Amino acid sequence: MPGPADHGDMLVPLAIAAAAGYVLGSLPVGYLVARARGVDIFTVGSRSPGATNVRRVLGSGPGNTVLALDIMKGAVAAGWPLVVMWGALSALDAPRILGYVGLASALLGHSFSCFTRFRGGKGVATAAGGLVVLMPCVAASSAALWVVLFFATRYVSLASILAAASLPLLALLFRQGTIGLWVAGLIALFVVIRHRANIARLMDGTEKRFERKERPPGGATP
Repeated sequence: MPGPADHGDMLVPLAIAAAAGYVLGSLPVGYLVARARGVDIFTVGSRSPGATNVRRVLGSGPGNTVLALDIMKGAVAAGWPLVVMWGALSALDAPRILGYVGLASALLGHSFSCFTRFRGGKGVATAAGGLVVLMPCVAASSAALWVVLFFATRYVSLASILAAASLPLLALLFRQGTIGLWVAGLIALFVVIRHRANIARLMDGTEKRFERKERPPGGATP
């Protein structure tokens, strides 16, 4: 069991993991990719800087770029503590705990970015990137469920909500431990809450299915 000194030694690494995760998550790649094409992504489509809205507005190239970079943000935020040696802390499973903190902070940064007046996306891709590093079996199973639901319904939001909701059950199934179960549950809750407007539209039948991109405003072309 770690003693008081061990807990004290954790404070600085925890702060570093949280700060680094938040900054990484806050990088507004969707906004920047769209801005490079002359589009303010916060004013078009669903007004989200996520990959889905970027793809709808600007096409598959920019959308896939944003998706890859958002996934990478989560993977780096969760993964770098696993490869950095923390001396005596390495005996306390600290790297994995710091990875969880980094991922949680990246989700907050992605959704409430300090670079875009605390606006952001819903965190699905960033969460997926972190889970690939920390819980690969959980991530793969949830991604498979997302694919099935998306192609069955063509609703990105519904697929994302149900795939996120499956995380605690998958964490339990793949024996991720108490902390892993809590992290999976909190990620699921966060993603579902971020989709609350989509849930309302799904319930009243006004949610849009995934379709080909719209033409950007002002005559801009991808």
